Amino acid sequence: MNINAFKVIYPFLEIDSVGKSVMGKDVPYIKLGNGSKEIFYNASFHANEWITTPLLMKFIENFLKSYVDNGYIYGYSTNYIFNNFSIYIVPMVNPDGVDLVTGGLPTNNSYYAKARNIASNFPNIPFTSGWKANIDGVDLKNYQPFSQSLVFV
Repeated sequence: MNINAFKVIYPFLEIDSVGKSVMGKDVPYIKLGNGSKEIFYNASFHANEWITTPLLMKFIENFLKSYVDNGYIYGYSTNYIFNNFSIYIVPMVNPDGVDLVTGGLPTNNSYYAKARNIASNFPNIPFTSGWKANIDGVDLKNYQPFSQSLVFV
């Protein structure tokens, strides 16, 4: 399921963007819940770890289904969680890098050529499957201003 489908099915969701990628793609977030305790989840910081995005999207889908059914998720009342927590989720932090790794970026694109040039400085890392960075070659997990204060698990 994609973010737009979530909004259609669950119109109470807050969905917005935290900004734009190097290539101008929106980097959306989804907010689950209205509580005062805040939690942050993210996925696909590293492009070659793109599988984290569909896993997180499946979690969102399961959570929302449970919420509207007044059910439980992993043994906890989803309504309780929704009313006591605000869960902010950025399902894909690095859309440009993920497109590069998964073949969504055409090989004749100038950004592809730029990334290949950057990768040539690291001949022991397979291009594109070993690519972790954004399309400019920046490892987002290490170079964000807030990364010193966050614990990523």
